[in-house]
Amino acid sequence: MSESASKFIEKIKSSYAPKGEYIYLGAGMLEGQTYADAEVNLPLKMMNRHGLIAGATGTGKTRTLQLLAEQLSQAGVPVFMLDVKGDLSGLYQEGSSNPKLEERAIQLNKPFVPNSFPIELYSLSGKLGAQMRATVTEFGPTLLGKILDLNDTQTGVLAVIFKYADDLKLPIVNLADLKKVLAYLSEGQGAAEIKADYGSISTATSSTILRKIVALEQQGLGNIFGETSFDIQDLFQKVDGKGLISLLNISDVQNQPVLYSTFLLSLLAEIFNNMPEVGDLDQPKLVFFFDEAHLLFKDAPKAFLEQINTIIRLIRSKGIGIFFCTQSPMDVPESVLAQLGNRIQHALRAFTPNDVDALRKTVNTYPKSDFYSIDKVLTSLGTGQALITVLNEKGIPTEVAATMLASPKSVMGPMASIDCERLMQTSSYFKKYQAEIDPISAFELLTQKINTRQSEIALEEAQKTEAEANAKATRASASSRRTEKSLVEQVMGATITRQIGREIVRGLFGMLMGKKTRTR
Repeated sequence: MSESASKFIEKIKSSYAPKGEYIYLGAGMLEGQTYADAEVNLPLKMMNRHGLIAGATGTGKTRTLQLLAEQLSQAGVPVFMLDVKGDLSGLYQEGSSNPKLEERAIQLNKPFVPNSFPIELYSLSGKLGAQMRATVTEFGPTLLGKILDLNDTQTGVLAVIFKYADDLKLPIVNLADLKKVLAYLSEGQGAAEIKADYGSISTATSSTILRKIVALEQQGLGNIFGETSFDIQDLFQKVDGKGLISLLNISDVQNQPVLYSTFLLSLLAEIFNNMPEVGDLDQPKLVFFFDEAHLLFKDAPKAFLEQINTIIRLIRSKGIGIFFCTQSPMDVPESVLAQLGNRIQHALRAFTPNDVDALRKTVNTYPKSDFYSIDKVLTSLGTGQALITVLNEKGIPTEVAATMLASPKSVMGPMASIDCERLMQTSSYFKKYQAEIDPISAFELLTQKINTRQSEIALEEAQKTEAEANAKATRASASSRRTEKSLVEQVMGATITRQIGREIVRGLFGMLMGKKTRTR
């Protein structure tokens, strides 16, 4: 063994030797040789300091995800993962040995021991696993604005709608609720109601938002909004001491990247808002793997990025670790990348000027190495190999190590469809979220409010009509009495009439007096 190899082994052993529990990643490599003694480990207590798994397509990122998920589950840590192609369901079944796995086991001096792990299948469509839903209120205006591809002005109008609904205790559960509130506040009674305190909503903006909502419904994706809303506590379960691995299969909605990436962020936001502060733990309470992370950040507005940055920065104190998985570190904003202390970088390709620029920037994010020219290593790594640096138990970045990664113990591929179907049908979570519930929410409450107001208006109109009729009748009666009085006055006022009147009165009294005289 050369002197440089001996120094390399000692450096790696001292840098990657945690005292507590850890994730075994593989063995260090130098000049094409793998050294089993140079173990590369990631301290379990540092898994909540977040991380990045990056590399070109076909370099082994998915199997690295699987390797980490297996060992976390084995340590009793629950895991949530995005299953982009549906090929992580093999975690449920024990793997089987083959010549390549045996060769790698010899290189690492670690025997291949097949194992299986508890999984739960989820789906946004409800077809490939238990239905994952969230209420519109849980999404909030910023995330919903990204899903609907709204501009800043339109997203601001959504914020007004949410504020109004919050103030009046109107739950916006599904898209029908949202459309009802939007229509109500855009015209008539609702527009007048909000003008002073919230401002007005233009017809053009309202129509644009409505069209975006309808388009989402037409794509068959409206069912992710509603009840029963997903309970985040279901992500923190264990089975026989192993952490449950929750897989969100998005193979049937791959053409809607903004939808599923934003949905994942809504889950993180809910976890962040509802989980208590726990400080530094010996192991995380949950590790959240965010695959296809570049889709989350692409064309993201400033408010959206600020929300992500806040969650990433603060959620670790709640015992939650987040790993982003993407093709290049440059896909992740600098403010987020700066918080990812654990790096597993698979091979990068430099075929274009943009690739070369990305490679140069990636090299600058790694600590300097006495053993590697990092740019050359990154372009020469093989499948199942990666350049690694993590945080040790003191939070200090470790020595950079080109690493031969260990192999997963479970099946490296999807379960058979019949096995997935059987797993779903026996799942308590599948039954829990299968039926959609339509509770009394903004749609019903606003409909009742509108109907009540219409009844009040109808009653007011009826009372007004009746009052006007009564007034008219009173005026007619008074007019008639004045006419009759006027005639009498005219007749009695004439000279001859006055004379006749006096005679009639006298005669009458005379007759009465005569009767009284005769009686007496």
